[in-house]
Amino acid sequence: MNSVAVIGLGYTGLPLAREACRAGMRVTGIDENPSVTAALNSGHSHVPDVTDADLAAMLDTGFRASVDESPLAEASVAVICVPTPLDDTGGPDLRHVRGAASALGDRLKPGSLVVLQSTSFPGTTDDVVRGIVEQASGLSAGTDFSLAFSPERIDPGNQTFGVRNTPRVVGGCTRRCTTAAADFFRHLCDQVVEAGSAREAELAKLLENTYRNVNIALVNELAVAARALGVDVWEALDCARTKPFGFQEFRPGPGVGGHCIPVDPVYLTHWARTGGAPLRLVELSQEINARMPAHVVRRAEHLLHERGNALRDARVLLVGVTYKRNSTDLRATPAAAIVRLMRQSGTDVTYHDPLVDAWSPGGEPVQRSVDALTAAADADLTILVQDHDAVPLDRLPEHARLLLDTRGRLRGTRAHQL
Repeated sequence: MNSVAVIGLGYTGLPLAREACRAGMRVTGIDENPSVTAALNSGHSHVPDVTDADLAAMLDTGFRASVDESPLAEASVAVICVPTPLDDTGGPDLRHVRGAASALGDRLKPGSLVVLQSTSFPGTTDDVVRGIVEQASGLSAGTDFSLAFSPERIDPGNQTFGVRNTPRVVGGCTRRCTTAAADFFRHLCDQVVEAGSAREAELAKLLENTYRNVNIALVNELAVAARALGVDVWEALDCARTKPFGFQEFRPGPGVGGHCIPVDPVYLTHWARTGGAPLRLVELSQEINARMPAHVVRRAEHLLHERGNALRDARVLLVGVTYKRNSTDLRATPAAAIVRLMRQSGTDVTYHDPLVDAWSPGGEPVQRSVDALTAAADADLTILVQDHDAVPLDRLPEHARLLLDTRGRLRGTRAHQL
């Protein structure tokens, strides 16, 4: 039986640990946050896709979470699932990956499999992780241990696709490394796709999310242009999506959020520009999507001005503040940028979101309204930012004094569109 160590117990690491437990493996989770490990060991999951019942079953199989890295010495398989955020300059930040690789290298035993799952640019597995692990361990990848990259494909809140039934891409530093990683993941996943190398697997992950980023930017820019030119972009999109081939529907919105869409294209463009081959289309798409919260604020200011009000001192209610529909995930939500811009203009901002009990973007709390309809009736302007099923969308138009819909869900009502 494989002894598996999962380093990083967040949105991607904990679901992976669950599948390994289900496969009959002995699993230890390593996380630098002691409050996370303590909660997990007491049966409380902080990841919505892993329920407390799931966690109880994991604990019954022997799963334990720890801040102590010593269990890495016993692992035959180690999967690095740590964050790959952006640094203070807006570039890739690999300090968590480097730290995990160093901790592994100090304890790695011959014959082990090391897998990087954290999203990063091509060459990270070969040029960063490999060097750190080999130097610390004195072992050679491809000979003494196997090293591979296998990107996560977690979609938070998706009730249809998870770790088990989503195809798993793996690419190793050598063909032997690829085979070792593929053999491991076949115990966890129904389908494994072997890439030519770690670099192709790394690029595949960035491509998947950059594809979404570029297409979201396209419809966001169209939404802004169509409004300026008097065309209903939502009607155009409804017509376009009737084509049964050659078109995939994306919808405009107030901006992009989550960990992947705002971050992964940065890793891709950094890699390309460093190599002397800048990806201009991708860079432009990042700029377009980053401007959408400001567009929302300008629309809000215009609508208020038409009513004889100013954005300064106006009472604005944001409805739905998570980055994704029917999810509790607040990571990089565009609602945070909207709040920041409105507060700079002197706006009194409150929010309603049945999935978020408390919210402090930038460390400054935003007052929560429990009743969406009452709050909308009191606000000078209500902005639908996220269209959760739990929000009484159909009744918002009749209660709100002024309503801006950034999701196109309230077309045909008195709501104003993005």
